[in-house]
Amino acid sequence: MTTTQLLLGVLFSSIGLGYFLYGKKQKVTVPLVCGLVLMIFPYFVENTTMLTLIGIILSILPYFVKL
Repeated sequence: MTTTQLLLGVLFSSIGLGYFLYGKKQKVTVPLVCGLVLMIFPYFVENTTMLTLIGIILSILPYFVKL
């Protein structure tokens, strides 16, 4: 694991924590699920490019999907 992957993991996990807390408090499923996935997926993705791409997509997804 490189320093870049570690810092991206911390960044996306903190964004995920914010989404998770928001989704839990407001009872909205999309931010809740995106938050959980953002907190968990950095443990399983080893490629820095894929880590960045998946993290950006999951971070933007709650703005466009309103359920």
